[in-house]
Amino acid sequence: MRRVLIIGGGGMVGQKLAHRLSAEGLDGDTDIEVTLFDMAYPEAGAPAAERIVGQLGNFDDIDALVAARFDVIFHLAAIVSGESESDFQKGWLINGAAFLHFGMKLEEEHRVSGGAYVPRVVFTSSIAVFGPPFPDRIPDNQPLTPQTSYGAQKACAELMMNDLGRRGIVEAISIRLPTIVVRPGKANLAASSFFSGIIREPLNGQEAILPVDDTVRHWHASPRTAVGFLIHAAGLDTALLGDNRALSMPGVSCTVAEQIESLRSAAGDKAVALIRREPNETIQRIVGGWARDFDPQRALALGFVADSNFDAIVRAYIEDDLSD
Repeated sequence: MRRVLIIGGGGMVGQKLAHRLSAEGLDGDTDIEVTLFDMAYPEAGAPAAERIVGQLGNFDDIDALVAARFDVIFHLAAIVSGESESDFQKGWLINGAAFLHFGMKLEEEHRVSGGAYVPRVVFTSSIAVFGPPFPDRIPDNQPLTPQTSYGAQKACAELMMNDLGRRGIVEAISIRLPTIVVRPGKANLAASSFFSGIIREPLNGQEAILPVDDTVRHWHASPRTAVGFLIHAAGLDTALLGDNRALSMPGVSCTVAEQIESLRSAAGDKAVALIRREPNETIQRIVGGWARDFDPQRALALGFVADSNFDAIVRAYIEDDLSD
């Protein structure tokens, strides 16, 4: 039996991943046991998995997780972009120091086992590792120049993953997720939260705030596709990655105006009328420094598949998460 750990298993993507693994297994293998780790969990719709309550800021919790020697570890947990920017200490503790401690404990467990313990670790990085100046379409060899604390923290974690993989301590892969939309539930503290809000809220008959111009272009993937990325990464031959274990995932590049047109196609003018424009300088500054489009040739060659267009992203939300 393969034992699978999802760090950040109480979050939206973690829950969807756990449900998919419970239903389909991993790489066709249904003989798996899934364990979730997070600070809290949704009350309803729990997947078939053990749930551990803890905090990454408590390094004893990290030590216990690593000592349990899971075969596959999905590391999804993070302080999100907006909160990392507003709370420097918290962001660097969880996204920085705690992740580095996690890597060091993996090395220790590998060493204590005489090299026998080599888990697969899939880490969710972010396109925030890139910052201006960059080309309109970012290639796979683009230097990391983050312009936010969140991006800097993710870049540091990518370097740790590369080193763990180079040393043979873990089968390491970092995937840079596009911004995930449409996220179900309530808005979080991410600066990108409005990308989901301007679709989710109108589809649920509620007003949505749009803090940026319609011309803002960004890179997106649906939660359904993000889970697919994670599962594909867990089964990939990491030898194909070479020394750079980080991959930019494929996605959909579109403007806010194009997002709104997809909403109009799905729900009509009445839904679009629920979007209220309320400029926010802080969010505009953060989003203005983000990448807009990618040329993810490595990921495409390795079999990662994006949503076909933003209409498909809206349909995925309606099919998977829209309340009856």
